[in-house]
Amino acid sequence: MKWKRSDIVKWGISGLFAISAIAVASLTVGRDIYYGSTDKGLLSFAIVSLSGYLFFLFIPVELAFIYYLGTDVNIWLLNLVAISTAMVSQSADYLIGYLFSSTIIERFIGVHRYEKAEDKIRKYGNIAIFMFNALPLSSPVISLAAGMLKHRVRDAILYTVSGLVVKHLVLTLIFMW
Repeated sequence: MKWKRSDIVKWGISGLFAISAIAVASLTVGRDIYYGSTDKGLLSFAIVSLSGYLFFLFIPVELAFIYYLGTDVNIWLLNLVAISTAMVSQSADYLIGYLFSSTIIERFIGVHRYEKAEDKIRKYGNIAIFMFNALPLSSPVISLAAGMLKHRVRDAILYTVSGLVVKHLVLTLIFMW
């Protein structure tokens, strides 16, 4: 198979994003786990959450949230940090989708993933935004697609926040019980 320049660029960018995700996770939550300390826990979690909810870095934020639930970090403050950093990142995802053309974004995340997200938004609208945020699904891609489809900002924010609150409260109740 002969590599085209576009394939090399796509794999190079994907590799840089993967290295970035690994570096963010390793230097924050990974460091806390390795050293067994949580003195910088909220800052580490905030960095992971902020990074993890960007559409191009896939970091399992829910696992980091569950890890910090088991530490001595204030539970309500952890929930506040989780929801607020997720909202900042997903607002950025929405704005990126709103401002950039679909062809540029399709190159970054792939046509198939973009079309699946777009189909869900067109078919189910606000319910899709809520469900993707309430469940550990790829909610940043949904925010990106909502921006690209010029979905109402107020609805996108309302259903994103609602889904995030439900997800984090359920995780808190399950793992603290």
